[in-house]
Amino acid sequence: MPYERTVLIVSPHPDDAEVGAGGTIAQWAAEGQKLVLVVCTNGDKGTSDRAILPEDLAKARRREQLAAGDVLGVSEVVLLGYPDQTLEDSYDFRGRIVREIRKHRPDAVITCDPNRKYINHRDHRNTGRVTLDAVYPYARDHLAYPEHLGDGLEPHKVREVYLWGSDEPDCFLEISEEAFKAKRDALYCHVSQFGERNKEREGSARLGPERIGKKIGVPLAEQFKLVSLGR
Repeated sequence: MPYERTVLIVSPHPDDAEVGAGGTIAQWAAEGQKLVLVVCTNGDKGTSDRAILPEDLAKARRREQLAAGDVLGVSEVVLLGYPDQTLEDSYDFRGRIVREIRKHRPDAVITCDPNRKYINHRDHRNTGRVTLDAVYPYARDHLAYPEHLGDGLEPHKVREVYLWGSDEPDCFLEISEEAFKAKRDALYCHVSQFGERNKEREGSARLGPERIGKKIGVPLAEQFKLVSLGR
């Protein structure tokens, strides 16, 4: 059976997509949409544990991310493998995102808002900026990264972009209890970041979706800045 639509998620680090949009990802996957998750870095600096080596942390986070993707119902996890805290607005990085857009031909893209004010992780800011640039105009224009044509990857126009972590959200999407549970369970796959499960943490995980849900009169929701590019 063909998918209703395809969505590409671009996440700076392992676990960022789950935090920012895990409920929506699980909701859409359950509704029959195809979700492809691109994780830009290997997360090899995301710890306060001085006993763990970066290469061992990266291996752990890879395992955690693949497990979380299974819980959310994504069809594919693409690991670009850049070292943590090194993402730059570069020709190479942009080209890799353009390649994934042209390969998977998504109707929609989800990523983090690069315009968050004041304190914002540099990897987040650059991931959001590069992804938006990749969506428009680079993925659209055949003369941008023309080597992709030789690989059979044609230009592609994305219809809409959802940005999590925005200071100015304007799109509020209800998520079901089942989708919330998938988000929660996916987060707890990231043991290196969130530790082992306990009731206190599981209770606090509901606070954000409940607060957002109240804005639109539903039990649970997630919020985004929606950028529409038309058809």
